[in-house]
Amino acid sequence: MANKQIDVPALIDGARLGAFQVLAITLCGLALLMDGFDIQMIGFVAPAIVQDWNIDKAALGPVFAAGLGGLLVGSFALSVAADKWGRRPVLIASTLFFGVCMLLTPLATTLAGLGAARFFAGLGLGAILPNAMALAGEYAPQRVRVTVLMLVGVCFGVGAILAGLLSTVLLPRWGWQSVFLAGGVVPVACAVAMFVRLPESIQFLVLRGRHAAARKWLRRIDAAAVADEQAELKVKEPAPGGAPVFDLFAGGRARMTLLLWGVNLLNLLTVYFLANWIPTVVRGAGRPLGDAVLAGTALQAGGTFGALVLGVVIDRVGFRRVLLACFMLAAVAVFSVGRLDMAGSQLFIAVSVAGFCVIGGQGAVNALSTSYYPTALRSTGIGWALGIGRFGSILGPLLGGEFLKMGLPTSSIFLVLAVPPVVCSLLVWAMEPGRRAPAVPAANAA
Repeated sequence: MANKQIDVPALIDGARLGAFQVLAITLCGLALLMDGFDIQMIGFVAPAIVQDWNIDKAALGPVFAAGLGGLLVGSFALSVAADKWGRRPVLIASTLFFGVCMLLTPLATTLAGLGAARFFAGLGLGAILPNAMALAGEYAPQRVRVTVLMLVGVCFGVGAILAGLLSTVLLPRWGWQSVFLAGGVVPVACAVAMFVRLPESIQFLVLRGRHAAARKWLRRIDAAAVADEQAELKVKEPAPGGAPVFDLFAGGRARMTLLLWGVNLLNLLTVYFLANWIPTVVRGAGRPLGDAVLAGTALQAGGTFGALVLGVVIDRVGFRRVLLACFMLAAVAVFSVGRLDMAGSQLFIAVSVAGFCVIGGQGAVNALSTSYYPTALRSTGIGWALGIGRFGSILGPLLGGEFLKMGLPTSSIFLVLAVPPVVCSLLVWAMEPGRRAPAVPAANAA
């Protein structure tokens, strides 16, 4: 008589979201919090470094670029490693490595040393987001998966806020070095907590034939379901193998992979353009400094609210319809921001709606990548989509600077900036509704 089979994804989807899963998802959220902290923190400490070292602010350009370069390499390379070796070891090692790099950064006494520290910190950081999103998605039941992933994504914004608060307290008292030290202690402590409490992906363990370890974690979700030791654990995907990056384009996945890359590239271009230039543009239009600060805050607040709302809606009606509406509305809102002659309240509403759509929408795009790819490619798929998107995050601020140098009217700048969301909506429209990625072909199996 054949042994009973347990469909692992179906078991997780049917179980309640218990304390064990909440803890795992929370640890993933803490990892993303550090990502947001680091990206925002460097902007706060840069003026203090310029003053302390008596250098021109432009000299920090290569240092910023080094950090982004590390992020790119980490996103591309270490996401692939996680699909081979597991989410847990790569996430723990990356978090610990990032923390150590942050702790060592205050020892830098030259721009070259600072740039090297930022590159290696970025290298560790680049692996955190794709692995944290993949692992959180694999422990969340399908009925609330997108909501959970969006909540985890909100932690990025929380980290950015904490960077500002801590910098305000630490910089005047103990200098820029203290911010790096504070930013290093937390990830080291988080890595220790992950080592003790963070589980491995159960689907990954089953596909790799590590059934004893998979049973250990499954018991924490539903002990009764795995009480029969003879029952066979199953994940309806072939065993992983081959080259994960090439598999993103195999088995009918090429179209969706390219569409996801395009959306990430164009939307992150828009996000970083707005995040970097909104306060400057508002102030340059003759509005009070307070309006400029409020505009920047409204952008991030809108994004946080968007992440909270969009996840719930997507869990009910699906990604395609929500993202189509989101990016079309984003185009209108971004264009409206360029009309700086409007009343203050109208401007803040336009900026908030833009943040809701592009920042909240980016969280939804990350969740879409997580939901689309099979277990064997999930971390690689997320990491490469975000890696391509990082090019947009570099290009957006550069384009803003060039537009301002050219002396283009604000309305013209934001008319151009409304084009990427329109293209994003077309790319989302080209996605096949409700389709998941095919599993990794058996021909590639080990």
